[in-house]
Amino acid sequence: MKQLKELTLEAAGQAAKYDFFIQWHLTERCNLRCRHCYQTGQASGEDLSLAEVKEVISEISEAMEGWAENYRMDFSPSLNLTGGEPLLRDDLFQIIYETRARGFDIFLLTNGTLLDNKKAKALARAGVKGVQVSLDGPVEIHDSIRGGGSFARTMRGVKNLLEAGLIVTLNATVSNINASSIPEMVNLALETGVQRLGFSRLVPSGRGAGLMPEMLSAGRVKELYEELLALTVEGLDIVTGDPVASQMSMKTADAGCTASGGCAAGISGFTILADGTMTPCRRLPLPLGNVRTDSIRQIWASSKILEALRDRKRYTGRCGSCGRWAVCRGCRAIAHYTAGGPEGYLAEDPQCFIAQEETGQNFPHGIL
Repeated sequence: MKQLKELTLEAAGQAAKYDFFIQWHLTERCNLRCRHCYQTGQASGEDLSLAEVKEVISEISEAMEGWAENYRMDFSPSLNLTGGEPLLRDDLFQIIYETRARGFDIFLLTNGTLLDNKKAKALARAGVKGVQVSLDGPVEIHDSIRGGGSFARTMRGVKNLLEAGLIVTLNATVSNINASSIPEMVNLALETGVQRLGFSRLVPSGRGAGLMPEMLSAGRVKELYEELLALTVEGLDIVTGDPVASQMSMKTADAGCTASGGCAAGISGFTILADGTMTPCRRLPLPLGNVRTDSIRQIWASSKILEALRDRKRYTGRCGSCGRWAVCRGCRAIAHYTAGGPEGYLAEDPQCFIAQEETGQNFPHGIL
């Protein structure tokens, strides 16, 4: 098997392209109320206006150009536009065209229920590079998490996207609720004809805090990835951005499961919330500043939180002493919510199976 490609701080500057992505939550509004959502449903402030969005896009673009010149790095910038539900913004397509004009690759993250044929074709014309649609299992499981009838509406949206010629990723948030349905998810992806199937772990934040007992144990996380690694599915790319997946040998993309290496928080991207607040990650609600009043470049360079995330010596528990830190770092959001305290985000990832194997400890439900 091919070893997972490593992305380290030292190697990043030598790469042909340095991937840098920004997840932008354009609105907190959503037409669903999912049980595992990392949002609370309570908007923290007014959404950025279209004029403000354009200003921020310009600032991000100029920051990238400055970094590229100063550090002689060739950036491959991308924006993940999401919400809430991004399709609830009437100016979504104006935002997409504005960011595309600045040279960003655009990916849309959506629940898929509002994607009629007209909107799907418009996304394709706008140059959206891919669409991630949340799907948490077969109909019974999905509807139990996201509401009755949501599975059917989501699948209609997926069908419209594929007919418009877009690359579609189905992505499942994995917990004890749906982990046993992985084979069914694979079959569903194949039957639907999507190009990619992704998985991410449940983060017990927002409404998802109530599902903390449903978090996978470290051993079950390992079993999950071993199950995915064993798959050879022609025509379907099975992927994950889960940092702990980088602990395992991965097959090539055309022959099984692949993973990107390492938690991106503070390393290769950041998040902008609907009211302009910057955080290291959407699931890690540590305010760094606000794009309405603060310089993005200054925040990226001087934030004490980001500085800590980049310093292995600040990490505690097994993550602080792990020789695989540079390609993993664990999920900082899961560490934050399970460890608690002002620096819980620097604690060990309790679902790391490597830590379990080396210490002999088991973490039922990932944390308890």
